[in-house]
Formats: sequence, C-alpha cells, structure tokens
Amino acid sequence: MTTATADLYDKRGDELDSLALQLHDFGGRVAFDGPVRTVRCHRDNALVKELLATPGAGAVLVIDGGGSLESALVGDLIAASAVENGWAGLIVFGAIRDRVAIGELPIGVKALGSNPRKSAKAGIGEVDVPLAIAGVAFVPGTHVWADADGILVER
Repeated sequence: MTTATADLYDKRGDELDSLALQLHDFGGRVAFDGPVRTVRCHRDNALVKELLATPGAGAVLVIDGGGSLESALVGDLIAASAVENGWAGLIVFGAIRDRVAIGELPIGVKALGSNPRKSAKAGIGEVDVPLAIAGVAFVPGTHVWADADGILVER
C-alpha cells in the first residue's frame, strides 16, 4: 500500500466509508489493502482456517466474530497459512491469539484484542456474505485499505 488512508480519504471521501471502531494492529505489517473476502462466524474458526488455506491473491479477509473476545478466531498457524497463500491482511471483529508470533509475520492483522482460548471447530458460519461492522458495509469484491490511522472501504 503506497497511499495513506488519510490521503486516500482526502481524495475520495464521498466514495469511501471509514470504520470508526478502534482495532489494534497485531501483524508484522500495519498498512495493507486488497479486495474484500468475508467470513461470519461466532467463536468457531473452522471456516476461517479453511478459507485462509486457499490462494488469497492479495485479498483481505474480514472476519465478523460478533465482537466476541471470549475465544480467538485466528492464531499463529492460521495467520502463517494466510501468508503462505498470499493474503494481504485480516480484519477481525473479535479476538486473535499468539499475538507475539503473529507480530513477526509479514501480514496485516487488525483485531479487537487477544485471548489464548481456542475457538470451536464445527464449521458454523458463512463465507463471502456482505457484513456490517459498526455501521460499515464490507461487501465481497469491494476494496479495503488499512493502516495506522484506520480502515477505509469502498461503498
């Protein structure tokens, strides 16, 4: 990513939504962007793991965990799989774990927080569906940008 989100918003503000939710940076890259892919799941990361094991082609996976911090949806092995498969980043409306190891990986990871507790593995959830997080729509195929200032997504 070469354009800062603040500069991008100055140029294209009417075409973009800004996520007001304050997420923490956990990955080895703070700035990332790409086309949106989505997973909606609650305390179950089987679909996240499955999707991140496929070619990402520079996409950003937006994970709607309902804002739960009760268990982690992404750990170091899943994040490493995302790196190996060419994903640009992860935006997690929920928790991650293995934050030190994830911080050493060359991928952007933004999340609400961390919790060492594992999530379920039943595969319950939905993939590539429109999501609304804090009033912002994340639609598969639109573009998302993230950096230290925040997250912007195409309307």
